[in-house]
Amino acid sequence: MSVQEGLSGTELSTWRTFLRAHATVTRRLEAELVAEHELPLASYDVLVQLSEAPDRRLRMTELADRVLLSRSGLTRLADRLEREGLISRQACPSDARGTLAVLTDAGLARLQAAWPTHRRGVAEHVTGRLTADEVATLGTLLAKLVGDDAPPDDVCDGRR
Repeated sequence: MSVQEGLSGTELSTWRTFLRAHATVTRRLEAELVAEHELPLASYDVLVQLSEAPDRRLRMTELADRVLLSRSGLTRLADRLEREGLISRQACPSDARGTLAVLTDAGLARLQAAWPTHRRGVAEHVTGRLTADEVATLGTLLAKLVGDDAPPDDVCDGRR
């Protein structure tokens, strides 16, 4: 039995192209953010998620789901970001077991400095290579892949 049995040539080719495209784009975005801002892509993603959250704070468990890191991986990253003064951690007022990650003013400033680099990279490596209709179609197709697997919001004290 072949490892690839059950997939057509087109399906296998599409899957492999998807993986290469993801790896290529994320490597390029990472390299640009590190070169220009000494900010790895995973750190940038954490700062973005917190900047978009109510009161710039999320439970660590929800943040881990949103940035697609394991809880232990997020804990290590949060330790670094906290040492750099980009986030702080606070106890969840309504649940003693919960911890909130909070974007600091310094973290927001660092994120705002990196936004132009990231936007330029997304445009250069993804959206600028596609027509407006292709971008819309890609968004629709990728949403089908995410489907109902998106993590639910984790509520703490009425906040996300």
